[in-house]
Amino acid sequence: MSGAAIPAGGKLADNIAYFARALRAAGLPVGPGMVLDAVTAVEAAGIGPREDFYWTLHAVFVTRRDQHLVFDQAFPLFWQRRRLDERLIALMSPTVPAHPNSERAPLRRIEDALFAGIGRQREARAPSAPEVEARLTVSAEESFRVKDFAQMNAAEIDAVRRQIARLALPREWIRTRRQRPDPRGTRLDLRATLRASLRSGGDLLDLRRRGPVERLAPLVLLIDISGSMAEYSRPLLHFAHALTEARRDVSTFLFGTRLTNVTRALARRDPDEALEGAGRSARDWSGGTRIATSLAAFNRFWSRRVLGGKARVLLMTDGLERETADGNGPSLAFETDRLRRSCARLIWLNPLLRYEYFEARAAGVKAMLPHVDDFRPVHNLASIEALVAALSRDDVDVSRDNRAPRRNSR
Repeated sequence: MSGAAIPAGGKLADNIAYFARALRAAGLPVGPGMVLDAVTAVEAAGIGPREDFYWTLHAVFVTRRDQHLVFDQAFPLFWQRRRLDERLIALMSPTVPAHPNSERAPLRRIEDALFAGIGRQREARAPSAPEVEARLTVSAEESFRVKDFAQMNAAEIDAVRRQIARLALPREWIRTRRQRPDPRGTRLDLRATLRASLRSGGDLLDLRRRGPVERLAPLVLLIDISGSMAEYSRPLLHFAHALTEARRDVSTFLFGTRLTNVTRALARRDPDEALEGAGRSARDWSGGTRIATSLAAFNRFWSRRVLGGKARVLLMTDGLERETADGNGPSLAFETDRLRRSCARLIWLNPLLRYEYFEARAAGVKAMLPHVDDFRPVHNLASIEALVAALSRDDVDVSRDNRAPRRNSR
């Protein structure tokens, strides 16, 4: 049953065009043709219940499964009837996101796209402030790169996510023992050569060769989501999602009091949907810390699955673990050493290295430090850029003098 006809001279077509513009700003590939199709579909269906209007626009603007979350959260925010002033006041108040498990996290870019023009007219009418020329000062971009994640607001965290997505992430190719047909290969393939000679009756021999197969080296991320790492977990998850988008051989695990595999959740294309899925999977967010128990679970259940083929491991934690050698539980030093022996390289990323006079006094840091290859800071955008540059090279340089030396033998 169709709804009522659209009255002439209304603003519905303009509102649909504005809604499509907001969806395009939020990341959906909405063009002018879709806007015309949406107006035509609404005219054909008529004005009926709100649910029918929702699915009419959904059928036009949503073309992939990963676009449903953006449309579903933008529709009620744009087509609401009342209490708009309260929503605008709430949007003008800056907030810092708690963790990806929050339902408000995916709405940030939707709200920015819908209300991006609010306040521009007021700023244009306001008298211009006197300009002050400052020289020999640090630029805004440079200060943003070195600003600590714990001191950033929601808008700055979103800017960090965009900067991480633009980084040239490493793609290290390794040579395996497997062989494949290669005209420039060094090994002669007798079977393929004889098979090809049958086509010419054995008169001419077209030599076939084989070469080694190259593939990307696996990368494993172990991210601490305990209470002491709460301010750094979300930017590190954005970094893990960017790595997963750049190279599909990345495995990501979260740990606080238990180990959680979030590799499938971060494989989603939309970053907000990926982080929301990772937050739902990890139930121990911003809780306690059991590094030894989490590493023991990884070494027992996941080590042989994801650490083959010269894999590198990025261990992101502050190392604040009290129970390092419990008589009934696993030993932190033993589990860290076992993890190091199972991978090609173990890189420890610690946000506490942001302090200039950092010393390994905590019991957990003392237990883990002798068994890692590299000890690097991860607390701002500059440290992530340095990590990406280091991973792009064959050998990763260490940045501190108090780290453990690399062991050539296992």
